[in-house]
Amino acid sequence: MALAAVSAAVFVLGVWVYSGSGIPSWVVWEDSVFFDAAGMYEIELSHRTVSVKYNVNDKSEMTVRSVIWTSPEEVKVQKVLSCDIDNDRADELVLLCWKKGRYGEHRPFWVEEDEDTWSQHLFVYEYNAEKISPKWMSSYMGQDVADITSNGKEAPHTRLWFRAPDDQMSSWLWDSWGFKREDTEITFTVFGDILAHEPIYKYGLQNDESFGFLFENVQEIISNSDVAVINQETPLTDDPAMVSDYPRFGTPVNVGQAIVDAGFDAVTCATNHALDRGAEGVSFTKRFFDDNQITCLGIQTADEKEDKPYAVIRRNGIRFALLNYTYGTNGIRVPEDNPNMVHLFSTEEKMQEDIAQAKSEADFVVVFAHWGTEYSEQPDEFQCKWTQLFLESGVDVVVGTHPHVLQPYEMLTDDSGHKMLVYYSIGNYISAQPEKSCIKGGMAEFSVSLTPEGYQITEYDLQPLTITWQQGGRYTVGL
Repeated sequence: MALAAVSAAVFVLGVWVYSGSGIPSWVVWEDSVFFDAAGMYEIELSHRTVSVKYNVNDKSEMTVRSVIWTSPEEVKVQKVLSCDIDNDRADELVLLCWKKGRYGEHRPFWVEEDEDTWSQHLFVYEYNAEKISPKWMSSYMGQDVADITSNGKEAPHTRLWFRAPDDQMSSWLWDSWGFKREDTEITFTVFGDILAHEPIYKYGLQNDESFGFLFENVQEIISNSDVAVINQETPLTDDPAMVSDYPRFGTPVNVGQAIVDAGFDAVTCATNHALDRGAEGVSFTKRFFDDNQITCLGIQTADEKEDKPYAVIRRNGIRFALLNYTYGTNGIRVPEDNPNMVHLFSTEEKMQEDIAQAKSEADFVVVFAHWGTEYSEQPDEFQCKWTQLFLESGVDVVVGTHPHVLQPYEMLTDDSGHKMLVYYSIGNYISAQPEKSCIKGGMAEFSVSLTPEGYQITEYDLQPLTITWQQGGRYTVGL
């Protein structure tokens, strides 16, 4: 996603490079004219000076009083923003500027004399009727800033983004009195299908009814991930009479508890087995994960009639929209009175609408797709068709499950330069399937970082996993 505009109306009038008086040659000076979010103030940056006019009515009337404030004479303004940086639902005026010396009128007692060289500063002012009042001023930036933008998000998620001369990005959040720097790298780890066949659930139920052994070899990886996701292929149940194997699965709720205890952040549940235990199985599974504060994707309870095609989670100020679809439900009909109970691949128009709405509420979009041909090591026509639609719709990552075997992964680019990472299938996490190819799964890993173009994937990989059967019927998974 590209960096968001700070104001609805920004007009760049001119750009030139100024390298005199000791200011670095990489500094670009811009002239601009725009309004604050409320349309009450017209802000103009011209020849390194900011002037503010107070608007009598609103910006549509264009009835503007005379200038009520100008930036200090001793300051050269590089960039000006108007945004709600302290999250009080009112804009502040933000100046990226240069002045001689590192300190203002009140310098630290240990500094005998201020420097006589130009240094970069950040000044923040508050609008107050027909008055502009100082709110916060840095004595020294602590880093070189070639450009500054706001992420344009509503309170309480407004950030300032700094771009250094080498294009390295940093994100800054207002923290009571000043700004704190945030970590802008988020790591995802995604695991494949949990298929708790009879040998697996029998072993767990006979050993203190604990299924912690499923994740003992990857616990550290889960703990170190900012977002850890796994595909819960089958519905959960707390009724021993409903516990069952293929073809109509019913998985002990203890497996769900092991997912909770392992520290997963989200589970994907839109699968071809989602309705194996009917509407009640879907509702029970969704309620269980909701009650344990795990984001449950792809299914809705019987009471959740309204379509909720995605969930948004936040990490370090970044909003991630997560969607989950399945190609079908093994011929079991979704209840007529709740067509949204299991999220299905539907029409292109509906899917595009889902993604467009998710993109409007998030910085980054991830689709978890239950698709493909079982046991095939290459993507099929269905996968390729929807991959192209996801790419054209601006999805950032697609992670596939269902074939039970590993398929390729790649980074795709559309005609506009948008990049999308797709894992066609990451295979099983755990199962007792006899096919040799099914014991090799994968762990999708990718990192999302702030770049000059917005939030982008900066690293990605697929770590192989192997299912191991041990004496006594114990199944484990490891690298």
